[in-house]
Amino acid sequence: MTDGIVNLDKPIGFTSHDCVMKLRRIFNTKKVGHTGTLDPDVRGVLPICIGEATKVVPYLTDTDKTYQAEITLGVSTTTEDQTGEVLETQPVLKPFEEVEVRKVLRQFLGETTQITPLYSAVKVNGKKLYEYARQGMPVERPTRQIHVKELTLAPGSIRIEGDVARFSFEATVSKGTYIRTLCVDIGKALGYPAHMSHLIRTRSAAFTLKEAVTLDELEQLKEQQALHTILHPLQTGLAHLPVWEVDEKTKIKIGFGQKLKRPEGFLADTPYRMEHNGELLAIYQTHPNDQTVIKSLRGFNL
Repeated sequence: MTDGIVNLDKPIGFTSHDCVMKLRRIFNTKKVGHTGTLDPDVRGVLPICIGEATKVVPYLTDTDKTYQAEITLGVSTTTEDQTGEVLETQPVLKPFEEVEVRKVLRQFLGETTQITPLYSAVKVNGKKLYEYARQGMPVERPTRQIHVKELTLAPGSIRIEGDVARFSFEATVSKGTYIRTLCVDIGKALGYPAHMSHLIRTRSAAFTLKEAVTLDELEQLKEQQALHTILHPLQTGLAHLPVWEVDEKTKIKIGFGQKLKRPEGFLADTPYRMEHNGELLAIYQTHPNDQTVIKSLRGFNL
């Protein structure tokens, strides 16, 4: 069994599930899981976990992502992106100054509340929101807390094209943030209906687009029996977690999944990578019912 993480450059036209199915065939295993859905019309970084690495999926999913997006001002759509039907139009007659756009973008930094888009897979009462939309049924969309860590205008990107204006920006955001909804909200702050007209995910946790591999490259590596050369170790997917180094005696206890006395300095509510001489053993966290001990959340058989 091959264990590790593939830093995949997901192509446009494929769902995240499509990519999982492709990699199951390429790696000849059913133990494959992706770490954060990308819409079919979006290209970009999609880390996919193979074998034992599937155990880190929830930790890798729960990380910051970086995107490069384009917003179109003057037109809103049903889906909040370029694939939807036009909802509202309002001609943009003059270009914005960069200083004005940057001022508006700064308003969205930090913790904010975002309304889940109607065309999304989020479930309400057991039914996906897009199913309500397609059936024309009213539904109250849930809200979620998001954190926008960085939001920067691409220099020189503001332009007028006919009755619309466009500009590009880069955003680093928390898990669950909808960039298309962010585009709509930015448009409102600038006084226009808007939608997201282009999106690329350039980073997910420690994985970047520059270092990602394509499906075609994976097929070639399979023919060369060299798939192991592009697999990242599990630690790469857990790089955002702090490390706790243990001795040989504790390593044996961890191997049996035993609870341990909480060491001094071991922070509560923080998952730790438990390692011995660089070997990943498990993920431990303070026990929720007994702050004096720590317990295993995930154990690894590498």
